[in-house]
Amino acid sequence: MLRPLSIPGLIITGTDTGVGKTLVAGAIADHFRRSGRPVAVCKPVATGCIHRRGALVSEDAEFLAHCADTRHPLDLICPQRFEEPLAPAVAAERANQPLDWAAIDSAIATLSQDAEAIIVEGVGGILTPMDHRHTFLDVPAWLQVPALIVARAGLGTINHTLLTIMALRAKNVPIVGVVINRYPPETPGVAEETNPSAIERWGGVRVLCVVPEFSGPMGSHIPGDVADAIGQMFKGYDL
Repeated sequence: MLRPLSIPGLIITGTDTGVGKTLVAGAIADHFRRSGRPVAVCKPVATGCIHRRGALVSEDAEFLAHCADTRHPLDLICPQRFEEPLAPAVAAERANQPLDWAAIDSAIATLSQDAEAIIVEGVGGILTPMDHRHTFLDVPAWLQVPALIVARAGLGTINHTLLTIMALRAKNVPIVGVVINRYPPETPGVAEETNPSAIERWGGVRVLCVVPEFSGPMGSHIPGDVADAIGQMFKGYDL
C-alpha cells in the first residue's frame, strides 16, 4: 500500500494513545533542525481533529511542522484527517470516508524530496486498526523503516512495551529503542524506577532516554531540557 522510503526515516510509535508520541517526534525533528539538517515530518492519519476556517486541522501536525520549521502545508504533513477521536478505521467508517492510502503514499514521497530524513508519527498503538484489513503495524513494514517506541513511565508499561516489541518483531521491523516519557522526577515510585531496566532485560532493547514530565500545555514549543534529553539519544545513531 505504501512504497519504501527513498531517504532514511524513523517511525514513532507508542504503547498506547496519549503516551507522548507527538512530543518525542517533535523533539527529534527539532534536534535535526538545530543541527542544520533538513528533516521532513509526517503524521499520515490523525483523528480527533478540530474545525478551523472550514477545514479539519490536526494540532499534532501543527506542532510537528513548527518543530521542523517546514515549508510544507499541513494538508501534506497530515493527508488524512478525521473529526472523531477514534481508531482511524472506525473514524473513517463513521465519516463514510475510506482511508486514502494513495494520498498518504504521495504525501510521503513529496515530503521526502527536499529532506535528509523523515520522522513519521503513528496513531495510537502499533496495532491500531487503519482500515478493515490493516493496522498501523503495516506502515513501518511497507516503508521499510525502523521504529522508536514511546512508553509510559508507570505501572503496566512493561507489559504494554513487551507486546509492542513482539508485534514489531513479528513483522521484522527493526527497533531503535524505547523512550520512557512523562517520568515523575520528584516523586518516582518503585515501578518508575525499575521499569527501564526491566524493559531492557525482557525486551532485549535499549531504553534510549527517560523524559521528565513537565507542567503546562505543550503549545508550540518544546521545553529545552526535554528537547536536549531526546536529542542526546541520536549521538552515535546514524539516521
